Amino acid sequence: MPGTLPTAMALDALDTPALLLDPARLDRNLQRLATRLAQLGVPLRPHVKTAKSLPVIVRALVGQPGGVTVSTLKEAEECFRAGITDILYAVGMSPQKMARVASLRGRGADVTVIVDSVAMAQALRAQGEIPALIEIDSDGHRAGVPPESALLLEIGRTLGARLRGVMTHAGESYQSKTPEAKRAMAERERAAVVRAADRLREAGLPCVTVSVGSTPTAMFAEHLAGVTEVRAGVHMFMDLVMAGIGVCETDDIAISVLTTVIGHQAEKGWILTDAGWMAMSRDRGTAAQDADQGYGVVCDVDARVIDDFIVTGANQEHGIIARRGTGEVDLSRFPIGTRLRILPNHACATAAQYDAYHVLAADGRVHARWPRFGGW
Repeated sequence: MPGTLPTAMALDALDTPALLLDPARLDRNLQRLATRLAQLGVPLRPHVKTAKSLPVIVRALVGQPGGVTVSTLKEAEECFRAGITDILYAVGMSPQKMARVASLRGRGADVTVIVDSVAMAQALRAQGEIPALIEIDSDGHRAGVPPESALLLEIGRTLGARLRGVMTHAGESYQSKTPEAKRAMAERERAAVVRAADRLREAGLPCVTVSVGSTPTAMFAEHLAGVTEVRAGVHMFMDLVMAGIGVCETDDIAISVLTTVIGHQAEKGWILTDAGWMAMSRDRGTAAQDADQGYGVVCDVDARVIDDFIVTGANQEHGIIARRGTGEVDLSRFPIGTRLRILPNHACATAAQYDAYHVLAADGRVHARWPRFGGW
């Protein structure tokens, strides 16, 4: 297997902070979504922005048609280098990026881009080669064209033969706390993009692809009539944000940061570690949830959650662990040199701090190192 180490390493042998990946949890998460989408009769176009690692992407593509979603052209280039040719670049285009996309297409990559403006549609039409999906705003979260907008048809007519279909991302699903809310958001996402597709077809415009995507809506959709593909990425690893809205449990989270205790502040009940925000990221995605998990949940070296300890503060290279709320802290449980693992708020942001995953075997030792690619 690519990245396999000649000799398995104990966690004590790793320099910290280090990014750990539990492949058993990864595979369980992948199978869960694959089973769900098979029931719904829609294939997955996995989003690689979370993983940014070819061994993970290969796992995510098992049983799927083979296309991927990317958020950077660097991801597109790395996937194409590995033989993946069907690529959706799911971030709004600018004219400056067209030459790079055209270069990929010229080498055999079938790269599709997304647009939500007439100006960018005109630029693509003038370029003459690059196909596009129109981004639909299904929830007011970010970019896109409302499905009933006159702008939808104007963009479609401007793209002409370059038009491949429509896509949307229900980013507001990350705020859906109950199963009912997530199911409702999934239906809102589906209905918006299907309505947009119907309007384009009624106007005589091509609309082959109808693409939806977010991990919460993919997990909770009751049906996907009219949808041709689903995009999701964080489902591979899961994280505390997903756990906080009931999409997963903490023992589903496949990545963690290995850290070392480097000091204490006894009068404050603090345990100091070498994993600050440079190791965890500044993402505080659970701050608005019912349980604010600080910068991450603290586990022992075997990934068992420790009481009610979280990373309450983070400097660049220092993490501050404390008990949530009040209560005495027995610092003798955490002598200097103790190894701990931190579950991340946002898998994408935490993983982005590292150049590789240290992949764990069933015996708890590291048996592989899977590189990650960064950059744009």
